[in-house]
Amino acid sequence: MHKAVLLQLGATILATAIAAVFFGVRGAVSAASGGLACVVPSWFFAWRLMLTTRRNGTATVTAFVAGEFIKLASIVGLLGLVLAVYADVHWGALLIGLVLALKANLFAFLVKT
Repeated sequence: MHKAVLLQLGATILATAIAAVFFGVRGAVSAASGGLACVVPSWFFAWRLMLTTRRNGTATVTAFVAGEFIKLASIVGLLGLVLAVYADVHWGALLIGLVLALKANLFAFLVKT
């Protein structure tokens, strides 16, 4: 689970670099904000599942579903916070950062354990 979060972080760094080249500082900040709005809740979700499995030995379906719902709500909340705090957001760069961070999970199965 933590490898998937590290892949998301790597994708966010890549998106930030791409946005910096094409859109400047404004784009880099927007891409980093979009990617981190996905990475931070995913990291907390992975951390919570790790703690649950260490305590009980297994993670329950209820804990997983509730954690996933909280993660999705946190992503939406953080994106709203980005829009409220950073008025000069570049929408294209924000979407690039968000989509690359979300799609990085598809490549998590390629990482050997």
